Amino acid sequence: MTSDPPHEWSQAGCFSGILAGSRRQRACLHSPPQGEDAPLAPQASSPEKSVSGEFPAYVRIASSCDFGTAKREIGLPPPYSWASTSEVDYVPNANVMRTIEDTLHELDPELRRLSLDIHDHPELNFEERYAHDRLTEFMSSHGFTVTRQYLGLATAWRAEFRRGARGLGRTVGVNAEMDALPGIGHGCGHNLIAMAGVGIALALRAALEKHDVPGTIVLLGTPAEETGAGKQILLDRGAYEDMDVCIMCHPVSGDTQEVGFVSSLAMQSLAVEYFGQPAHAGYAPWDGVNALDAAFVAYAGISALRQQIRPEQRVHGVISGRDWTPNVIPDYAKMSWSVRTEKWGALEPLRERVVRCLEAGASATGCRHEIVLNERYLDLRQNPVLAEDVALTAQRCYGLPSYWTEQPASASTDFGNVSHALPALHPIFNIPSPDNAKNHTPGFARAARTEAAHAAALRVAALLARTAFRVQADGAFCARVRAAYDAGAAGRLESRSRGDGDGSMA
Repeated sequence: MTSDPPHEWSQAGCFSGILAGSRRQRACLHSPPQGEDAPLAPQASSPEKSVSGEFPAYVRIASSCDFGTAKREIGLPPPYSWASTSEVDYVPNANVMRTIEDTLHELDPELRRLSLDIHDHPELNFEERYAHDRLTEFMSSHGFTVTRQYLGLATAWRAEFRRGARGLGRTVGVNAEMDALPGIGHGCGHNLIAMAGVGIALALRAALEKHDVPGTIVLLGTPAEETGAGKQILLDRGAYEDMDVCIMCHPVSGDTQEVGFVSSLAMQSLAVEYFGQPAHAGYAPWDGVNALDAAFVAYAGISALRQQIRPEQRVHGVISGRDWTPNVIPDYAKMSWSVRTEKWGALEPLRERVVRCLEAGASATGCRHEIVLNERYLDLRQNPVLAEDVALTAQRCYGLPSYWTEQPASASTDFGNVSHALPALHPIFNIPSPDNAKNHTPGFARAARTEAAHAAALRVAALLARTAFRVQADGAFCARVRAAYDAGAAGRLESRSRGDGDGSMA
């Protein structure tokens, strides 16, 4: 028996605004190496073979890290303590990396078809049935133990591989997002995210088997990232409880090959419905109670409020109605809003100011109203020890620069909720897109289908698989990962999917 939450499209989640407009100034973690620390020599292959060191013509390696305001040298502390990870501590294992690369090279044609298949069958939140079936069949065919319709969600799934006895070794979680955008399709590249998650899991399994390391891999198919906070629902139901770390990656628009570690804004969406009284707008308007007026009074209040909020905060929304016509006083109006702040602690007081504006619309017009608080998206906490390891691997194996910025992207993701519950990493990577089209546009949807995007996604999958292997093979490293998480979090996220425990999805 499965049950899915109802859903509404407000495009609340995802890195929809990430790095939009002018580039934010950023801090470089590592620049390309020199001399004896030169990268490993991956196999040469065609441009579609993403794990190659022979980059196709579209790739331009960035050699400078002069990105500005959030600039931080490697010895200074990021949002978490940087713990003790350093180049001295980093011990690259060429054999493990080659195992990972060889596996991805061999799987590349299958993974390409998988990504295109998901891209060509876009599905909205909690409706990812084709992707669910395609991905679970794929993982089952590759020897993973698959649980479909996981934890009562019709489009969630779990694919698990264990080497060694139960309880032996550590557990690495990987997330595969699947949902698309209405009217746009895969304009946020979730086909690449799902494919990369599959690639990470399969390459990591090959490394555990070949190098005789015990451990467990859990690949989660997570529905409803764009809106609906599917990962928070899975958190509530215990999907992440057995994981030591969780990782995933996300594409953004850009023409340089680099790996970025950015935070995201905390976000909560809310909706208000106004209920009035219809009347003939010409003959007896005084008999009516105008729900549209209530919405406009509230909108005006929030517009005034925007002048008094901090620059990093966002409040944005839309108005919708039902059977409106100019000669009838509207008896119904609905507003959907999103409130975003750098941290969750700042969001609650700003949200209450927005709620007062919504209530004022009802009070001014005499309408009855109902306000619903939807799922919350917490700010993203990148684990610095995991980030450092990925950055060093990117440098040593591919000559790719990496950056960490303390300024969050103007976007939100439900993976932020995961990052409050356990050590987590969510790097971004660039894909070339026509006219530099940003996420959540038709141009980016087209870009997410290209061979260049596929190559970039697989390259990051190789980096994450290598760091995941280190989590499972290196107990001291895993302890530092956990220590960094503990230093940056007051405790595990209280298990709640709703903002204040009341209301439901509108």
